Amino acid sequence: MEHLTAFLTRMPKVELHVHLESTMPGEMLARFAARQGRELPRPAERLYDCSAEDLSDFLAFLDNICSFVGTPEELAEAAEHAALESGREHILYSEMILNPTHWPQFSVPEIIAAVTAGFDRAAAQGGADCRFTLSLSRTQTGAEAMALVEDMKAHRTHRLAGLSIDGNEALAGRTGERFRPAFLAAGAAGFGRTAHAGESSGPDGVRDALDLLEADRLDHGVRAAEDADLTARLVRERVPLNICLTSNLTLLYRRREDHPLRRLLDAGAVVTLSRDDPTFLGGLTLTEELRRAAEFAYMSREELLACQEAAVDAAFCGPETKNFLRRALAEFQQS
Repeated sequence: MEHLTAFLTRMPKVELHVHLESTMPGEMLARFAARQGRELPRPAERLYDCSAEDLSDFLAFLDNICSFVGTPEELAEAAEHAALESGREHILYSEMILNPTHWPQFSVPEIIAAVTAGFDRAAAQGGADCRFTLSLSRTQTGAEAMALVEDMKAHRTHRLAGLSIDGNEALAGRTGERFRPAFLAAGAAGFGRTAHAGESSGPDGVRDALDLLEADRLDHGVRAAEDADLTARLVRERVPLNICLTSNLTLLYRRREDHPLRRLLDAGAVVTLSRDDPTFLGGLTLTEELRRAAEFAYMSREELLACQEAAVDAAFCGPETKNFLRRALAEFQQS
């Protein structure tokens, strides 16, 4: 039988939970910094040699590295790089997350235009078909959230797929009521809706994402496993969980055996697998993330393929793209 790593390398892949802010190599940021007459906080090859164990410190560091991207063209280059790197490991389709609060040097229309241009350039060179969601921070106001949705509606492109929300739930507390109008408006405008929930928050955060934000899928969602009734609901309603095992084992679970990936699979949950923040995780590839998940949760090759099929179903793209991805997976299984 083909070695697992070779199997995963060849397998067409779909990724739904990766932050563009965490895909920029140190060398690129060093070039950008030099144009501003600035220096990185540490040498480019060691830029990400920092602790990612505290979510607040991690988010502050993201703000810092994003500040070195000084022009819309540099942001487009960062997007192009991320899409080309994804394509090199046979990721056919990816939805990346951008949070405009990390990029105060740009307006939302500038962000949308730059990222769209970068993804388009990569696609023309054989890179992954990349889309993106714009993400709210839980520290923002309801008015700021509605303003973001209005910008999304006014400057919609074929690459802008949906609305997201992230940030430290444990510090922000329950914010679902504040952001519900924006999420409802995004849904009414035809955007997909996803939410970080069940990471720094427990089951209550997952319930709020479902009941208040009416999220189509959840980024992480793993702490739903702490509540049997909630887990049963996720299974019954077929809510996709975009799980990031390596990230969770770094930021969330101090004991590896506490991670519920295997339990969620056995319960029948809809699971996709993604990298979250690859540069902070040693330049993690999706192929390696899948290999680790297979080893950690004793996943069969059929289960790994099922995660890709689940990601296609959960993607915020049209039927033509979904059908292309399904055909690619079917052809792979027959090869």
